[in-house]
Amino acid sequence: MADRLRMRSSVRNALMWRTLQEALADLTATLRREQLDVLDAGGGTGGIAVPLAELGHRVTVVDTSPDSLAALERRAAEAGVTGRVRGVQGDAASIPDLLLSGAVPGDAGGGGFDLAVCHFVLELVDDPVAVLAGVARALRPQGLVSIVAANAVAAALHRAIAGRFDEALHALRDPLGRYGPHDPMPRRFSSSDLRSVVEAVGLTVVATHGARVFADVVPAASLDADPQAAEALVELELQAADVPALRDIAAALHVIARRG
Repeated sequence: MADRLRMRSSVRNALMWRTLQEALADLTATLRREQLDVLDAGGGTGGIAVPLAELGHRVTVVDTSPDSLAALERRAAEAGVTGRVRGVQGDAASIPDLLLSGAVPGDAGGGGFDLAVCHFVLELVDDPVAVLAGVARALRPQGLVSIVAANAVAAALHRAIAGRFDEALHALRDPLGRYGPHDPMPRRFSSSDLRSVVEAVGLTVVATHGARVFADVVPAASLDADPQAAEALVELELQAADVPALRDIAAALHVIARRG
């Protein structure tokens, strides 16, 4: 079971990191410097922040959980990047206040970060537009934001595959993309809905990728039977991520957007 979970995790991480690496390459070429200032909104224990710091970037994680921030500190210490990672307690909606107070770099008008990471945050908050607006204000001009959010269309597909046809229908009809009252996810986004949120805060969409088109529905036995199956699945996912028809049914949508 542990090996199977690691294989599925490796697929998810490969897709995310491919897109992040493209964004980092874009920024380092545009800004003509190798070290970037990165904001990780809701970054938890540092699953993204620490690897970015290992690449030489300075990362500020804003998270509500003191336990997660303590784990972030330990993780950074173990990786030897304590000087390049710092945690600030707060939620994504409070980022403008944190800017104003000086708790994170920049000022209330922005200007602190070259890249912001906002992964699996917008579906959990009461006002996604307000939260993303706060994240966008933390960016320097021409800065990029990496947004990952759960896909409403995929929820309907996955419930149907599980034989939950009423729930699949509910997910398609529900404006929040939820499959019913017991759905633990507060909301999901279609590709067009997520683009609307991004554009509503003045960001320009640079690219939209699908994440986990197949990985969440592939039978576990398919990974167990072949030692190379995980690598083959990663390659399949990487190719599928940019095929529009497949991107739009992926479990998650990964958007890169730029501040003007």
